[in-house]
Amino acid sequence: MTKLDRLARSLKDARDIADELTRKGVALSLGASTYDPTDPIGRLLFNVLAMVAEFESDLIRMRTREGMAIARAKGRLKGKQPKLTRTQRAHLYELLDGKSYSQTEIAELFGVSRATIYRESQRRVTEAVR
Repeated sequence: MTKLDRLARSLKDARDIADELTRKGVALSLGASTYDPTDPIGRLLFNVLAMVAEFESDLIRMRTREGMAIARAKGRLKGKQPKLTRTQRAHLYELLDGKSYSQTEIAELFGVSRATIYRESQRRVTEAVR
């Protein structure tokens, strides 16, 4: 293993994983050195590397959130666009109410997956409840 940040999400997780591997008799190699749980210097090195990896992960998460907030403020982050237009959705509801077509047939008619048809029908139910 060459990157500790791929091993765990936090220092606690990294230590738990390392302890489990040690109990199973597996040597944990980080870069060019091997983690030795019986050696105080080895434990210190592992903990420092795990803290740095957690810090890097937190920085990436923070920068991603900031970038998304800026994009959202500029109107560039809108999320996933719906597969069906309002007109298509209205037509879909008419077909579902008519009960003459199955969801598979309707999906083929609109060129979308059955899951899309199912989600749209569920959306209609939840909107009606509100």
